[in-house]
Amino acid sequence: MNNIDRAAADTLIARAIGQAVADYERPICVAVVDGTGHLVGFSRMDGAPLRSIQIAIGKAYSAARLGVHTDAFLERLHREQVTARDFCDEKITSLPGGAVLKSGDGAVIGGVGVSGLKSEEDQAIVHGLADLVGRDAL
Repeated sequence: MNNIDRAAADTLIARAIGQAVADYERPICVAVVDGTGHLVGFSRMDGAPLRSIQIAIGKAYSAARLGVHTDAFLERLHREQVTARDFCDEKITSLPGGAVLKSGDGAVIGGVGVSGLKSEEDQAIVHGLADLVGRDAL
């Protein structure tokens, strides 16, 4: 797979929502972008916070554009004592809950972002999704 397509995005969204319901019993927003950071799929569960719409999209975008999970990006910012603004892209966020999606050979093919839960819960969901994509298990 060279890029995340709509079918893969739909599968990732369904899995994210299923995990949010099963593990946390709370609503989320989930966004999937292609390798360039452009939105491919999005869903907001009933009752998910409105602010989570843009946050989920921003997390997915950031992971795809930077080529790293957003929790790792946040760690880098702390380690190097820089800010996300230093990357000259106003859409980039360091909030945990974004994961880069890579093909089996390591090429960036997209990103996924989840918002609506605690940061570590958002991140747990997207890490699992990234692992599925990396193993071609969709």
